Amino acid sequence: MTYTFDAPLWRWAARTETWTFVSVPAEISDEILDLAGPTGTRGFGSLPVEVEIGPVLWRTSIFPGDAGYALPIKKAVRAANGADVGDVLHVRLTLR
Repeated sequence: MTYTFDAPLWRWAARTETWTFVSVPAEISDEILDLAGPTGTRGFGSLPVEVEIGPVLWRTSIFPGDAGYALPIKKAVRAANGADVGDVLHVRLTLR
């Protein structure tokens, strides 16, 4: 299943120097949770995904949180897209 959405880049409060994420919208997070169920998750409730943002395509995992899933955005992706905290990114996310 593939989803596309726009979301702002934010920095994780516990590790502000390195960890950045975008939030998967609530309605998409709910649908993903329904599809995956509790048996479809890995450590920390994560789910494997393939992501495309701008010119970068990579594999990672999404992680559950209070308001839905969070998608980590690594430094190389931010650099390739000229993105910084607060910028809105266009995300194509595919469940693996």
